[in-house]
Amino acid sequence: MASNARQRILDGALDLLRAAGGGTITLDAAAKQVGLTKPGLMYHFPTKEALMLAVVDHAADRWEGMLLDHLGEPLETATPHQRIRAYVELALTARFDRADFAIYSDALYRDALTATWVHRFEPWLTLPEDMPAPVRGRLMAARLLADGYWTAAATDVFPAPEQDRAQLIAVTQGLLEEEPGHEGTGAIAAEATP
Repeated sequence: MASNARQRILDGALDLLRAAGGGTITLDAAAKQVGLTKPGLMYHFPTKEALMLAVVDHAADRWEGMLLDHLGEPLETATPHQRIRAYVELALTARFDRADFAIYSDALYRDALTATWVHRFEPWLTLPEDMPAPVRGRLMAARLLADGYWTAAATDVFPAPEQDRAQLIAVTQGLLEEEPGHEGTGAIAAEATP
């Protein structure tokens, strides 16, 4: 029952960020959002910092779960191309909203929250130092294109028009091409919903 309450609180905190006009996460607001008293919420999260750390971890869990589903194999066995491809394809095809952006961007202002994102996504996004520069450049360009796409889609600030999406996908597919002899190529599903 306690884990169910924690899950409800974390989901409710993210819903606060989705509120029209933008919302903020406070202990009072999070408690009210899920029908708890503030002391009831504080049983699970004694401070706002504890709640925020858990919310960031909760959001990272969601992203990581989607990435692993998309990758289709354990992270530890994936090549750098496969990891970056999974990230890029997910960013171009999954639905993200203002809560995703808000919790990601808010983390930049607090070291403990930033550390959570870095710890969770470094294995996905770090490229080997000995990777040839042109390959690194292509993979990095594809990743940065994906970052820009999901950010624009999540914030609804200058999002890519739907008619341009197929071309964006084609450009990233070209950037993600592997060197001859490498496995793991795939195509981004152009029909997926952004």
